[in-house]
Formats: sequence, C-alpha cells, structure tokens
Amino acid sequence: MQETVLDVRGTNVRMLTAGTGPRLLFLHGIDGPSADPLLEALAQRFTVIAPEIPGFTRSLIPDWMMSVSDAAFFTLDLITALGASKLHLAGHSIGGWIAAEAAIRSTTALASLSLLAPAGVMPRQAPAVDVFLMSGEEGVRALFHDQALADEEIAARAQLPLDITLQNRAGLARLAWTPRMASVTLAYWLHRIDVPTFIAWGEADKILPFSNHEIFMREIKGAQFKALPHCGHAIPRERGAEVARDMTAFIDGAK
Repeated sequence: MQETVLDVRGTNVRMLTAGTGPRLLFLHGIDGPSADPLLEALAQRFTVIAPEIPGFTRSLIPDWMMSVSDAAFFTLDLITALGASKLHLAGHSIGGWIAAEAAIRSTTALASLSLLAPAGVMPRQAPAVDVFLMSGEEGVRALFHDQALADEEIAARAQLPLDITLQNRAGLARLAWTPRMASVTLAYWLHRIDVPTFIAWGEADKILPFSNHEIFMREIKGAQFKALPHCGHAIPRERGAEVARDMTAFIDGAK
C-alpha cells in the first residue's frame, strides 16, 4: 500500500492507499491502520483508502477532537477533501463507530456502509474484557479467537516503537474512555442511516459482545448481517479474505 498525506482543514491525515476501482474508505480499529488481509483483498476490487484516525499511530490528535462525534464530522470533511461524490464507507471497531456516527449525520456522499464489529452501542451484556485494563500481550490475546494468530501479532508488535503503542492507547482513551467504547445516544439515531448497510461480527468477540449486532440490525432498515463463527474481534486478520468477499458481493448487489 502506498502512503499519502491529505490536508483536511488544516489537519494532515496520513493514508494508505491501494487498488483500482470504486473508492472505499476504511476506518481502522483500535490499533491503527495496517495492510491486513482484509484491505489487501478489498484492493483487488476497490481503490482502498485507509486513513489514520487522528490520535493513532503517527497522527497527532487535534486539541478540538474530544469525542467520536468530532471524529465523525472530521470524517465527513475528509470525504469532502477527497473530492468524492459517492464512496463506500467501512469501519472496524472504533472505526465502525465513527463510520456509523458519520452516516447518521449525512449519507449524501455515501454509496454504502460496512460495519465490522462496530463499537458505539451500550451492550446488553458486559464485555468479557476491558481494553483499557489489560497489558499489551493480554490485549492482543483478547482480540483473537485463533491464538496462533495472536502469537504472530505479539511478535510483530514487539518490533513497533513504544511511542506508537502508547499513542494508540491515548487516542482510544480520548475518544472512548467513558462510557467504555459506547455512546448513550447512538442507538437512538441509527434509524437515520439510509444507505445499503452490511454488518459482520465474530461470535467469539471478547471486546464487543456478539449480541450487540442485534441493536444495529434492529435499527438500520434492510441491513445485511454476517455472523462469523470461531472469530474474535480481529476480523481483518482472522477472517479478512472471507469478509472482503462478502463485502464485495454485498456492494455489487446493492447497486
């Protein structure tokens, strides 16, 4: 994936891009963007644009960005800066929450919405773990159902500069500290999403309960759902190629 930088109303956004075809803007999860199997597979069909959410990896968070609501409006400004009349918006985890918050505000520039284990709704059952209270290795293991993949991820993260790891934690805390990874109001406004919507969730998700999907499916009219057995929260790594096929088929069918 190629790295580019885009100025969005005075904030520089680092983006990874790859592929050709219709544009698909993908908002990453709690650990920043990476060239994972999901994005690599999507790039076979789409022009994938994967920006760093401000506050993650190497992108500093602006002083004024204090909530996911701010990040959602910023995402709409990012879409405007891209010059996109219609694009496919997708997000995983906190990126899914931001994508949903953007969509309840405006779908004018959206052709479709894909949400992969999105945060944002108050769970009916408590998550199995608290992402803010775990050590680095504990946190990685909680992300995966497949612990062999967790071992690979732990080894890869050992090579990351410490400041990136710390910034990811700080960025997540700024946006999602309280209530934990949720909004008290998002569920009420999900009915405003009026573009074709795809939702996928790992049945073994320890970070955000699988049952949360019921709220999104109830409130977003006509949404399509994909349950992922034997999959944790790390959908882009554990089931990336499969979910990319499902997303592609959904988007093609929604035209």
